[in-house]
Amino acid sequence: MNTFLLEIVTPEHLVFSKQVNSLVVRGVEGELGILPGHIPLVTPLQVAPLTVKVNGETLTIAVHGGFVEVHKDKVTVLAESAELPKDIDLERAEAAKERAQRRLQSRSRQDEIDHRRAELALQRAVTRIKVSAGKGQQ
Repeated sequence: MNTFLLEIVTPEHLVFSKQVNSLVVRGVEGELGILPGHIPLVTPLQVAPLTVKVNGETLTIAVHGGFVEVHKDKVTVLAESAELPKDIDLERAEAAKERAQRRLQSRSRQDEIDHRRAELALQRAVTRIKVSAGKGQQ
């Protein structure tokens, strides 16, 4: 068995469901590589691209937080949101990145919640841009 079922699920829909050879995610404590037969675990995810290998091809998917749940022959990513490269609007992501950077720079006595929201918006935009740049990898 050199594959496992990977499902990426958001509250709205199933984003991805395929047999894959490997998966790399960024958990809260760093990057985690998952191969077939990995020990079971659950860990929170950062806002970051995840990388999937399927039959020698690499696919990068934008994942915005959530959890990864690893079982013997199945891995489930429960994400707040997730986007395939073909679904990302690069111009919109670039505009969101600029807006978030401006909000972070113009911070005078804003409250911490606005600052944290701007940081998260920036992370999501950068993740989308990274994933979109690799659109040919499918």
